Amino acid sequence: MKNKDLQPLTPAALYARVSSDRQDVDLSVSAQLRALKEYAKANGYSVAREYIDEAESGRVADRPQFREMIEEGGKPKAPFDVILVWKFSRFTRKREHAVAFKSQLRRKGIRVVSITEQAEDNATGRLLEGIIESVDEYYSENLAQEVVRGMREAASRGFFLGSKAPFGYRKVKVSDGAKDRPTLEVDPATAPVVKEIFEKSLRGYGLKELCKELNDRGVTNRGKRWYKGTLHYVLRNEAYTGAAVWGKASKGEKAQDPVRVEGAWPALVSRELFEDVQQAMRERAPKVQRPARVGSPYLLSGLLRCGVCGRPYRAQGAKSGQFAYYICGTLFTEGAGTCSARYLNAPRVEEFIVKKIRERILTEETIVALVQLVAEEIDAMAGELAGRLEVVEAELDDVRKRLGKLYEAIETSELTLEVLSPRIMSLRHREEQLEAAREDAETRLEQRRVALPDTEEIVEYVADFRDFLQKGTIPERKVLIRNFVEGIEVNGDEAVLTYTVPMPSDGVRREKASVLDFVQSSPPNLTIDRTIFEMWLGGL
Repeated sequence: MKNKDLQPLTPAALYARVSSDRQDVDLSVSAQLRALKEYAKANGYSVAREYIDEAESGRVADRPQFREMIEEGGKPKAPFDVILVWKFSRFTRKREHAVAFKSQLRRKGIRVVSITEQAEDNATGRLLEGIIESVDEYYSENLAQEVVRGMREAASRGFFLGSKAPFGYRKVKVSDGAKDRPTLEVDPATAPVVKEIFEKSLRGYGLKELCKELNDRGVTNRGKRWYKGTLHYVLRNEAYTGAAVWGKASKGEKAQDPVRVEGAWPALVSRELFEDVQQAMRERAPKVQRPARVGSPYLLSGLLRCGVCGRPYRAQGAKSGQFAYYICGTLFTEGAGTCSARYLNAPRVEEFIVKKIRERILTEETIVALVQLVAEEIDAMAGELAGRLEVVEAELDDVRKRLGKLYEAIETSELTLEVLSPRIMSLRHREEQLEAAREDAETRLEQRRVALPDTEEIVEYVADFRDFLQKGTIPERKVLIRNFVEGIEVNGDEAVLTYTVPMPSDGVRREKASVLDFVQSSPPNLTIDRTIFEMWLGGL
């Protein structure tokens, strides 16, 4: 006999969130889930789904499990009718997010229920719910402001707020009333390396050159190899002048000026040396492309070069864009007679290059062959790296066996530590070098394991590229052309195209083509009528 009081259980989703792993125990994920399950069991809910976001802020909506839950709830047949949360602040800490997502869910018949902040599902209940969420948002924003204020205060007093001490320093705690706060002290083992890096950079050493020298000498960055990015960070870090700088990355209208405290800890380099290095690095940096060229409406700006004088071609337009041509840079700046190069009808030469790329490069056969070449190159490099890794691991194993024998000799009192110490230090140093070399080889080998597209995908890419080359924006089309064409040199009525890679079909990288159809001895007289402009522009 059926129980008349037996009601079907309402399917519920449980959502738990913590913003960091340092939350109090009553805010932990396990504690939230335990409370949610107990509430569900006691109130006629069945657990249909569990969604958990760890180390995710409630002030952002782009939380992986939260997003998945909202998407599941928006489906025609959602797997749950209610979402249970420990507190409304677990769902979100932003009022606008709460309104938007709860309204979206409510239209699907799904409610969000807090098991500790009871609110009826009516107008009064929703008002109470809104008040709770507003208080949560205020608390969250106020807490964030308090944290920032405290950090600014600590920074203004010269304490170090970074998570890890810069190379050359050690992070230590000093007493500040009832608290211990972090600062920096010089690491005598690595500080001389920092000064050497700055001095050599000022003398003209590049980042790549500095990396090679340090790695070849076995000087490691806390046991790891040096890389250009790491060295660049060292050379740009004001901490080495003894200055505590905090808040440089702050953005937005309300962002305050950075905190700067000179002499917060011992300097490893002088302020003068630091500034001289910054200036030298700016002067050695790759030249930034001229804004006019980057924003030029002409496809071939920066690619065309005069074969007579070697100067780049310049694009020139007139009559509100009715007339356009490329002119040798010498003629452009110095006037008629300074170079024998001829003028190029801009639309016609651009159409010619686009057609050449479509016919020569953007074909299924060519792209398939290029992908195969890439695959072969990747395989060759992977084989070389695997061989190198095998050699490094063999030597590392040998070094560790030798160290083991030396330690055993000390333990059995055959030899004293004083006698064996130099040899042990040498082997330990070599062990660090080999471990760094192994890590580098493993990382590079992993980077070589890329998934290459299959033939069907390549066919789609080719079609997309061909369409993109015709219909994309000017900047987009420029980027695509430069992926395949390195340069175009025009001499008389002939152009030489240099491709970025040899063509797989015949190995050709440089190819000649006639441009006779769109060269002019000089630009047309700009005072003539519109009909003649149109005739010239059409190449008639």
